[in-house]
Amino acid sequence: MFAIGHLSTRSTPQCHAVFMHLSNVQAARRPGYVLALAAILLTGCSSAPPPRPGVVLFEGARLITGEPGPPIESSAFLIEDGKFTRIGRKGEVTAEGAARIDLTGKTVIPALIDTHTHLGWQVVQTARIGADTYTRENLVDHLNRLAYYGVAATRNLGIDPGDTAYELRANPVAGAALLRTAGRGMAMPNAGPGQDYWKPVAYGVTTDADARKAVQELAAKKVDIIKIWVDDRGGKVKKLTPALYRSIIDEAHKNGQQVIAHVYYLADAKDLVKAGIDAFGHGIRDKAIDDEFLALMKSHPNVYVIPNLPDNPGAPPDPAWLSETLPQNIITELSETAAKRTPEAKKRALEFFTLQARNLARLNAAGVKIAFGTDSGETVGWPVHLELADMVSAGMTAAQVLTAATKTSAEVMKLDQLGTIAAGKSADFVALDANPLEDIRNTRRIAQVYLRGLEVNRAELRSKFGTAVKP
Repeated sequence: MFAIGHLSTRSTPQCHAVFMHLSNVQAARRPGYVLALAAILLTGCSSAPPPRPGVVLFEGARLITGEPGPPIESSAFLIEDGKFTRIGRKGEVTAEGAARIDLTGKTVIPALIDTHTHLGWQVVQTARIGADTYTRENLVDHLNRLAYYGVAATRNLGIDPGDTAYELRANPVAGAALLRTAGRGMAMPNAGPGQDYWKPVAYGVTTDADARKAVQELAAKKVDIIKIWVDDRGGKVKKLTPALYRSIIDEAHKNGQQVIAHVYYLADAKDLVKAGIDAFGHGIRDKAIDDEFLALMKSHPNVYVIPNLPDNPGAPPDPAWLSETLPQNIITELSETAAKRTPEAKKRALEFFTLQARNLARLNAAGVKIAFGTDSGETVGWPVHLELADMVSAGMTAAQVLTAATKTSAEVMKLDQLGTIAAGKSADFVALDANPLEDIRNTRRIAQVYLRGLEVNRAELRSKFGTAVKP
């Protein structure tokens, strides 16, 4: 007993450390010893409770919460059991027994949300993609890649065959982005997704009965949204007719489902708004939007647009940055492909980007709801940060773009636990080495990613991503 009495006079950290050590040693030797020791020790150390598992206090960062208002400088936020519980300034937020992590010099933002992807098909490390490459393994790899780049959740739009995506939605992979799915999209036969290997996935509908039956099947699977393609691919295929997309929208709304349209032409977009569409998976790409379209969008304020801007030839990705997750031979191929672009091809690409950028700027200025998406699938993860920069290049402020990629995207995907840093929400955030409000490209300077309260092991993921080479 002398030893126990002596220990009770020690400082709090020493009391707890010795208690844990002796408990471990004696647990196997003397039944009941641990409880007795705990009672005596904690009486002497009552002013200092032991560390509380799952309770972490982060201090010192500039905090961009995702809500309106300026960042919180020298912030503090508490995480308990995977959720934010208190948000404030350093020194104002305290918690006994919490582990502490110093984020001084960092900027924290909510984890990003990509509302438009086509994951699960490309074998990233070999750049192979085809009719046989859609697998659970690929989907998980892609969700890990998104997590690496600070994405908390994503939505596959219309190219998920079978039940794999639904299974991953129901059983999220620890440390990976959450998956939502539209299941199989709808179009005229063989006229939906652009790539040949995707075409068989979509429903090919030609009658009102076909359209309504497909919607009912998707609603039974509780898809997160219904995807339709209204595009003739430059005259190469037949567009989904107005009669058919009206049937789809009507049946979807009867079944409590929303509908998102892949669209290209301004005339189609106007009629889709009149038909009751809920969202556009692209901006208008054939011409500048006009006052009539803006008026339609203003009269339907819940309709949102995911710009999915095309590649900006004036802002290619940095090869050194890509090397974090891509093998060198793949990076070389990307660089060589870009170098082979003719001056005329570069000019056309820039004109195509500029048209969509101007349309986005006008929609944004009119107060149309703007969400965030990349339309990525043949490249995964890093395009998120290119799209953020492209949206700023189009005229949105960095703060507006971050809101689109966090708060707004969480709202349109009905992910009420994500999108902002607030008490009660899931602890999904990214710590950056520099301020993205000063330069949106600073979102690429990731120090740590936390999903559902746990740090993503980016070093371990990086070691896996960059090792394979193309056979």
